[in-house]
Amino acid sequence: MGDVRIDVLRAGDIDGVLALQEANQVEHGGTLSARMPRTFFAAALGGMPVIVARRNGRLVGFLVSAPKQPMPEAPVVRAMLRAWPGADDAYVYGPVCVAADERGHGLAGAMFAALHALLPGREGVLFIRSDNTASIRAHAKMGMRQVAAFEHGGAAMLVLAYPG
Repeated sequence: MGDVRIDVLRAGDIDGVLALQEANQVEHGGTLSARMPRTFFAAALGGMPVIVARRNGRLVGFLVSAPKQPMPEAPVVRAMLRAWPGADDAYVYGPVCVAADERGHGLAGAMFAALHALLPGREGVLFIRSDNTASIRAHAKMGMRQVAAFEHGGAAMLVLAYPG
C-alpha cells in the first residue's frame, strides 16, 4: 500500500467522499446501492467513525460505520435489517468504496482493520449484491460470513456479518 494513509473522516474529506461515492454509483458502472447525502457525512463527524484512505493527499477510499437506528432511512438498509437485525449493539458497516485505480491492493482490508480497532467487540452487519463477486471475496478474506439473504429492487442481496 506504500504511501496510503488510513485515517478518520475530517470535514475537508467530505467533497472527496461524495465524488468517490458518485463515481461508484450503478449508473456510472459502479456497484453502490445507496447514495448518502452530504448531511449524512457531516453528521458522521461527531458520530461513529467513517474511515478514509488517502494517497498523496487524494482521497482514494472510504468505509462507513453507522448505528442501526438512524440508518433505516435507506430502504435497502431497512430490508437488510429485517433479514438480519444483528446484536443489540451491532452497527451497519458500509458502504466501502475504493477508487478504481486503487482496487486489488488491500485498501478495503486496511480500512476494515482500522474500523475494527475503533469498534472492538461489536458486530458489523453489511449487505452486498449477490453478483458482486469481487466484494464478496474481499469481505470473506476479512473474516465476514453470510448470515442471511434478501431481495431489494429486483436484485438479490447477501447479508454478511462479522463478530466483534
